[in-house]
Amino acid sequence: MLDGTMATLSAIPVEAVEHGEIFTRRWVVDLILDLAGYDEERDLASLVAVEPACGTGAFLEPMVVRLSESLRRHNRTLDQASGAIRAFDLLPRNVESSRRLVEKVLIRDGWPAEDAIARAEDWVQEGDYLLADHQDEGVDFVLGNPPYIRLEDVPTDRMLAYRAACSTMTGRSDVYVGFYEIGLRSLKRDGVLGFICADRWMRNQYGRELRKFIADSFSVEATIIMHDVDAFEEQVSAYPAISILRRSQQGAAVVADTSESFGPDDAATVLAWTRDGQSHAIRTDRFEIARLPHWFDGSDSWPAGSPARLALIEELNDRFPLLEDQTTGTRVGIGVATGADGVFVTKDADVESDRLLRLSMVRDTISGTLTWSGRYLVNPWDDQGKLVDLEAYPLLRAYYERHADALKRRHVAGRRPAHWYRTIDKVDSALTARPKLLLPDMKLTIHPVLDEDGLYPHHNLYYIVSDDWDLRVLGGLLISRVAQAFIEAYAVKMRGGTLRFQAQYLRRIRVPRPETISDADRAMLADAFEKRDTVAATEVAMRVYGIDYDWNES
Repeated sequence: MLDGTMATLSAIPVEAVEHGEIFTRRWVVDLILDLAGYDEERDLASLVAVEPACGTGAFLEPMVVRLSESLRRHNRTLDQASGAIRAFDLLPRNVESSRRLVEKVLIRDGWPAEDAIARAEDWVQEGDYLLADHQDEGVDFVLGNPPYIRLEDVPTDRMLAYRAACSTMTGRSDVYVGFYEIGLRSLKRDGVLGFICADRWMRNQYGRELRKFIADSFSVEATIIMHDVDAFEEQVSAYPAISILRRSQQGAAVVADTSESFGPDDAATVLAWTRDGQSHAIRTDRFEIARLPHWFDGSDSWPAGSPARLALIEELNDRFPLLEDQTTGTRVGIGVATGADGVFVTKDADVESDRLLRLSMVRDTISGTLTWSGRYLVNPWDDQGKLVDLEAYPLLRAYYERHADALKRRHVAGRRPAHWYRTIDKVDSALTARPKLLLPDMKLTIHPVLDEDGLYPHHNLYYIVSDDWDLRVLGGLLISRVAQAFIEAYAVKMRGGTLRFQAQYLRRIRVPRPETISDADRAMLADAFEKRDTVAATEVAMRVYGIDYDWNES
């Protein structure tokens, strides 16, 4: 039943709801029900299964078929299953269609028409699942394909109600995030949620709170990526994945990736492999599957990739510390953002000489050896990180005043008008004295370049400094396929395969302790870095990580 306050809110436009409806093929539904354990061999009349957005019955029909068979097997009456299914939908015509479908299935299976009509009325309700009162519910299953509707397509009053009801629905979220949260909250201990849904929440910013919510209280039992599979009744670009989540402690997790040829026979193989508790990975031209000892922790983006690659990442996560580490004094940062490069970045400017800071740019790193292009930052910061007094620098003041209109239009200047000539980021002058590895922010492969010349990085460059690492040795590890695997698993991929080498992804790289690497391997890593020899670096890296991995397999 809808909460009285929420029920008065304006409805989501019908066209938005219809746009969000995607109907799942029967064999995909059966796979989800099987993985979740919604099985006719169980006494389903004693359990509660929720379909939160039933549409015209793609999930509801096979659920009713299984429930009916379970009733026969366990000598139950249809009346005893009055609370066994709870299905919701916003559209009256979908509710009517689903009720008629339930009646048809039950009557076809030999149940009295009067009882079938009563159960259809009980089980299928018109209402907004996200705003219904679930406080006292303890359900065993939440199963379905939640709608894909961007929050900006929802009327403001209802959008605000959704955000109030669903704490994980942050940023530019999609409504399906709320279906995950409300569904998971309603589960009793050991209850299961089985959805097929777009998998963007596993990696993007708006899924952060949902990932944390799951990591804190639930286990990921299975994830099956189905981006290229013909899983729906119509062609959609939804990037779907099956998620099986349980209210329990995290244990082993099944992960699978599929190709466009994946079909019902392969689904049966995946199900049998999963149920048998097998640990050996399978790789065919239609799917790959592996079992991980556990899933990934926290709210950070979950890695993507083949099951074999994910198993490798998980193993390394368990055995090695992060690249950014206080014990080795290793830190990842980004260069200076100005908000007006046309003013602050120059090859020549008529200012005091100590106000020109040599700047390293992405173009300076292309060859793999830092080659300074002669660009400077017109620097408004002193050595203590404070803005200089322009009265003490008449040339600098005149330069900035010639460009005052451009500088004062910036957001950073509007917030602090007295500091209108500042760059967005402060300059840490101590950074120029430190050797550092520079990494361009966009590249097909990881590309660390050593700076020992005292330059300051521009904001399109990330940098790594360390107290304990020989940066040539660390650079050798970073050009290896092992480090690249971490970036490929976590980073945003642009068109053409270009990767974003942002600090948040670089920090996910795992590395051995410097002292655990032998002198011989250190020398070989440094040599591979100097020669930009990825093959040699990978060979040594695999030895120091203690892994045996076929990079051609994933």
